[in-house]
Amino acid sequence: MPVHAQPARRPAGPPANPLAVTVTGTGAAGCDSHGVAARPEPGADRPGEPASRRYRAGFWITAYVFTVTMAFSAVPTPLYVLYQARDHFGPLLVTVIFAAYAAGVVASLLLAGHLSDWAGRRRMAAIAVGLNMMSGVAFLAWPSVPGLIAGRVVCGVSIGMLTATATAYLGELHAAAAPQAGPGRAERAATAANLGGIGLGPLLAGLLAQYAPGPLVLPYLAGETLMLAGAIGLMLVPETVRRPSPRPAYRPQRVRVPAGRRGLFVAAGLAGAAEFALLGLFTSVTPGFLAGTLHDRSHALAGAAAFAVFGAAALAQLVAGRAGLRLLLGGGLAALAAGLVAISAAVWLPSLALLLAGGVLAGAGAGSAFKGGISVVNSIAPDGHRGEALAGLFLFAYVGLTVPVLGLGLVSQLLAAPVAVLGFAALLLAAVAAVSVPLLRRAAQP
Repeated sequence: MPVHAQPARRPAGPPANPLAVTVTGTGAAGCDSHGVAARPEPGADRPGEPASRRYRAGFWITAYVFTVTMAFSAVPTPLYVLYQARDHFGPLLVTVIFAAYAAGVVASLLLAGHLSDWAGRRRMAAIAVGLNMMSGVAFLAWPSVPGLIAGRVVCGVSIGMLTATATAYLGELHAAAAPQAGPGRAERAATAANLGGIGLGPLLAGLLAQYAPGPLVLPYLAGETLMLAGAIGLMLVPETVRRPSPRPAYRPQRVRVPAGRRGLFVAAGLAGAAEFALLGLFTSVTPGFLAGTLHDRSHALAGAAAFAVFGAAALAQLVAGRAGLRLLLGGGLAALAAGLVAISAAVWLPSLALLLAGGVLAGAGAGSAFKGGISVVNSIAPDGHRGEALAGLFLFAYVGLTVPVLGLGLVSQLLAAPVAVLGFAALLLAAVAAVSVPLLRRAAQP
């Protein structure tokens, strides 16, 4: 499962796409983490309809690239059961492979997610797409467990690099195409591309694996073809960042916790960890649960389950975009908790319908609550350091994406699946209960 740079020349505020994350370090004054203004290159501000059309076309090309690259990152989700049957490994190794992806994302977010602020949006987006295509080559040419792990690490590096870059790129292209318009379209496009893409990948892979030949080949070839088309299209997209001279010295993305507000920051971070853990559950072990516990080996169903959860998260963010912070956090955390209870009950009964309903409810809650958590961190971070504070928040989130799911895989080796899932849900519910009071107290403040 499953991170925003502020668009150039926009005032600082909540990030465009909460589950995509601002790690570029863009500050309130439209400067990047190096203090270099992120502004269009020469010719970017030329008035006239031809230039406007060029930026408008670039906006939609970038949205397409963002969508298909995020989709490819989740293609293996419904295919894990096929790898398990072929190579005879269990749920633990599936979670290890999934954790390799999350580790790649974290490393990339901290080491490369902010480079487009001075290296250029188009260049870094193209590199990210190229890396994801390389991961596909690894899946196809090295279809053993070491190849899967290596491919997932490379894929994670690509996604960590792309999310901040593409989110910022969309905002800047939209601003250049329609200077008088607000950022709403760019924000909606980023949300749909990120979360919608992650949901579409398993859906496409599951359908192809179920109804077409070569279930461990064709889904990757289809994804590679879609990304290749996007990479070619990127050549037509205008650059929006003027590369500084001399080039700033490289440094990793800083992670900064707001002084004096560490308790509230940790609460937001733990909430994010719980929300990402839920998303990780549906992109790692749920397909195996469907096949093993529910005895339904439909790859299409496994893909549709992941699509439903991520689609619900995306829809919740789009619908609740103008909701107040109290509703985002209170309603989101309540829905997440109720969904976790439903998922636990579904495993014990067992019930496919209840599992899907609980996943959709929890996914919607995770999307809404995480949007609220981003707003909380933005509100307590000092001006000019929001990117650094949000980098810390996403460090929490991706630890949550990795560690609980990996723990679930370990416990599943010792205990029955229903008991392991119950413990997983209890852990997340405890985290939600612990963070609800400080977060809702903050939401009640003017």
